[in-house]
Amino acid sequence: MARSTIKIRGTLKEGQAKIRSLIAHPMETGRRTNKDTGNLIPAHFIQEVLCELNGTTVLTAQWGQSISKNPTLFFDLKKVKAGDTFKMSWTDNQGKKDSAEGVITPKGKKGKFRI
Repeated sequence: MARSTIKIRGTLKEGQAKIRSLIAHPMETGRRTNKDTGNLIPAHFIQEVLCELNGTTVLTAQWGQSISKNPTLFFDLKKVKAGDTFKMSWTDNQGKKDSAEGVITPKGKKGKFRI
């Protein structure tokens, strides 16, 4: 199985999760030119990011060309507990997709977790 382009980390404290994610993606605007050929580099960007907690959508983001290469997404979730399943997926303008899913399993006093 191919390695996911999504890295998810977070902390869980008193029912609130702070989610931090990094998505490896070129995010081309379609306005840059190739230095060698002078031709425009085709647009290639994430259009939608979807986050789910236990199968329920908790965040939907509609992105466009102005988002930077390898974008990050930070947000908080309430009413989260250890053992909940979290999933993040994206779809780009070329039809490519990826997702990462895992169980929130906090470690140590600070409640850190990785998915």
